[in-house]
Amino acid sequence: MTAQPKLGPRAARRAAKIEATAARLNALELPASGQWLRRAREAAVARLGEIGLPDRRDEYWKFTDPASLLKPEPAAAKLFDASDEAEVFGAIDRLKIVFVDGIFDAAASDDLSAEGLEIVRLADAGARDIHWGQELYGTLEAAGQEPVARPLAVLNTALATDGVMIRATRRVERPVALIYRREDTRAELALHHVIKVDPGAEMTLLESGPGAARLATVTEVCVGDGGAFHHVRTQGRDHERRAITHLFARLGEESVFKSFTLTANGALTRNEAVVWLNGKGGSAHVAGAAMGDGAFHHDDTVFITHAAPDCESRQVFKKVLRNGAVGVFQGKILVHREAQLTDGYQISQSLLMDETSQFLAKPELEIYADDVKCSHGSTSGELDPDQLFYLRARGLPEEAAKGLLVLAFLAEALDEIAREDLAEEIRESLRGWVNRHR
Repeated sequence: MTAQPKLGPRAARRAAKIEATAARLNALELPASGQWLRRAREAAVARLGEIGLPDRRDEYWKFTDPASLLKPEPAAAKLFDASDEAEVFGAIDRLKIVFVDGIFDAAASDDLSAEGLEIVRLADAGARDIHWGQELYGTLEAAGQEPVARPLAVLNTALATDGVMIRATRRVERPVALIYRREDTRAELALHHVIKVDPGAEMTLLESGPGAARLATVTEVCVGDGGAFHHVRTQGRDHERRAITHLFARLGEESVFKSFTLTANGALTRNEAVVWLNGKGGSAHVAGAAMGDGAFHHDDTVFITHAAPDCESRQVFKKVLRNGAVGVFQGKILVHREAQLTDGYQISQSLLMDETSQFLAKPELEIYADDVKCSHGSTSGELDPDQLFYLRARGLPEEAAKGLLVLAFLAEALDEIAREDLAEEIRESLRGWVNRHR
């Protein structure tokens, strides 16, 4: 019998990862689905079997331990009582779609029929023989596995229990709001959303609420030529929440994509965004503000590909960290050879309120075109003592002065929100966080 060649350390680790993933997949049962959705789920299972689930030794997971996101059952997370607070976006006229512990709540939701919008639950669309969403579900997620694997997005495609499919057929002023509520300390949420913005159409998507003890969402967005998609998300104040989100977006000519996320507390949050600028003159902005205190780990991982000429992109991320909180930023701009006249901007900054907090950053540029304007910067530091002295010399108490400087530090990220009424809602949430942490 011929002896099998001994595997090197890297090959052995990969073999062990694939074997462990296969064992995990064999124990899973796919949700009930119609034919086209079942095929998409099975294709995702096959992809995951080849990729393997992540571990800390993977390049893009070295700053964030995925172990708590992979356990068979989520750890319990205390319910947060927010009855004394106004609901985020509560003052905004919006179409509400409510999920409680990951289950659609029809009684709390608005009528899903709206002029200029086609909205259907994933569970309902998946039961149909034909639906426009079948050409998109899992498609952008699958494309996003190169050049960097995103296995937890694949897992979501396979196992998502519900979500919404939204098609904007014209310009729609009234935002669609996805509201995640929870009542169970061990609730797990796995939702998959598909958004299609027709050429020349425009819509705004809001997301808010704690959602679950462990939350996983994938949102795939296709923006047609001349279309616009705006996304504003808040991730609630639950201190023990664990969350993994993926946002995949493909842009046509002269199209606009803007996404902003506000994160306050939470044990572990990782937000990934993968954007392709595939049409001339496209614009993609991805931004975020995060505030963490104590047992807080927050990771923004962004990959923007310029595959067409005369496009611009912005990545703007700000984090305020205190009492041992950890912030991570991994951002990349990839410019293909044909993407001349690219304008790419990337900035990641952290404000460390003490010596025990950390900010870990990995900014990257990969450029193959020769007529581009690209820049990136990453900094971390404390409050400027001169600015603090200036404010205190004019009569402000020290904590009030620090609060003003924190809000000023975060302002650049909030400038990425197109609608002023939505930006003001975010500012109010930020002011509340600053006041609570004086």
